[in-house]
Amino acid sequence: MKHFLACPVIFVALLLCKIQCSKILMVYQMPAHSHYSLGLRIAKELAERGHQVTVINPYPQKTPIKNFRDVSVEEHIEFIEEFKRSLFSRNSMSLYENINFLIRLGAELTNQTLGHKNVKKLLRSGETFDILIAEYFFNDAIIGLGYYFKIPIVLTAPNAISGVNNNLFANPTPASYVPHVLSQYNKHMNFWKRLHNCYIVNLSNLMKEFILMPRHRKIFKQHISQDVELDETLNNVSLVLTNSHVSVTDAVPHQPNMIEIGGYHIYPPKKLPEDLQKFLDNAKEGAILFSMGSNLKSQDLKPEMKAGILAAFSKIKQKVLWKFEVEFKDVPDNVKIVNWVPQQDVLAHPNIIAFISHGGLLSTIETVYHGVPIIGIPVFGDQQSNIATAVANGYAISINLFELNEVKLSWALNEIFKNPMYRENAKQRSKLMQDQPLKPIDVAIYWVEHVIRHQGAPHLRSAALDLSWYQREMVDIFGFLGLIVVAICTIIYLIFQSVFRVCFNTKIKISSGKKNK
Repeated sequence: MKHFLACPVIFVALLLCKIQCSKILMVYQMPAHSHYSLGLRIAKELAERGHQVTVINPYPQKTPIKNFRDVSVEEHIEFIEEFKRSLFSRNSMSLYENINFLIRLGAELTNQTLGHKNVKKLLRSGETFDILIAEYFFNDAIIGLGYYFKIPIVLTAPNAISGVNNNLFANPTPASYVPHVLSQYNKHMNFWKRLHNCYIVNLSNLMKEFILMPRHRKIFKQHISQDVELDETLNNVSLVLTNSHVSVTDAVPHQPNMIEIGGYHIYPPKKLPEDLQKFLDNAKEGAILFSMGSNLKSQDLKPEMKAGILAAFSKIKQKVLWKFEVEFKDVPDNVKIVNWVPQQDVLAHPNIIAFISHGGLLSTIETVYHGVPIIGIPVFGDQQSNIATAVANGYAISINLFELNEVKLSWALNEIFKNPMYRENAKQRSKLMQDQPLKPIDVAIYWVEHVIRHQGAPHLRSAALDLSWYQREMVDIFGFLGLIVVAICTIIYLIFQSVFRVCFNTKIKISSGKKNK
């Protein structure tokens, strides 16, 4: 009897050991801290829970972390600088140019990652892994590593579900109320906005199929395998963890293997550096944080824009903490220039009353978490969509980059200060984000381990992935029904034509008979 009872205990112990000791390969190749920080948060948490984590990334740790190993691709940092210098010009480029920019960036980074000497060494090592976790951002060939190691694949999306990543899961995203991530719309669109959103979605899909995919198929063949097609591996993705939550992003359809974990990168606030703590503590009228994120640099703003911003700041009583990459003089007494800001910790300070931001999703999530209203200056990518959603939800004001001047910024500051609606809505959104049954990071780890436990979790996979696009969209069904309608209409037409001819001929014969008489 004792042996019988011991069996389940041993089984559970072995199962827990298998999960706690899993070997996890992670790929976060994008040399941008906003992208890498998302992967690092999950990697550290997995390592703390006993997993052996190997991370391909451009920012190797300076201080070793237990159970954590870097595979460095540091060379990506230098490569990305050329792209970063053109970021402010993205705002004036066409949709096609912006999508093509992201496609080219993703393809070149992916090719460099898979061809990197450190990654090639890993591939030739004969080492095995239990699961692949990778950021999905215009880097489809990276998913081929799951096929190479014959392991399940979990993706993390740096943004919400959209046309950019829905194809992997056959997730429905109607253009009528799901704005494309590169649009400037929220869920409430009029006819013309829906028409334009439909155009964006279809252009994005066409560019993905005819520009992005051919490049990644070639990269896959070159670095992973000649024996299988990349498209086959894409259909085997187990799960995606999206950086979204209904407090920040719109409520949209999700397949069971699409899990929202927005806010998982947020840590409890830490003590601020002494100079920042003193500056904010003394802000009796309140303080404003101004940061354009980790990729955009305030120093790249046009001189007239910087002059207009400083003029607007000189008119207010509130203090301003401005993240600026270089020091400069002649700033108003209420403005403090710093080249680096612990953003989450600053936003947590009770005296912060507004955040001037580019509208990056991480910044938006952090300001919502702490209940701070936004003055958004979106520049590129998903920033316009993020700010449009924030404006629609009543906790943000948007300023067009090309209209950024003293008058516009002064108006926005006065509106934020005097209208309590923005702060009240931000606080309400904060309550929504924090009212969850589990912490987002715990949700992320649970689902990663769920995929490991269930060997890829095929039960979460939609049968829609087994259909061609025209079958999913019912094109074949509608085509068949259309043919039936055409056939019926043709038959009816022929019958009426025959009846008409018979009647017409009969009438002619009767008329002819009467004339003969």
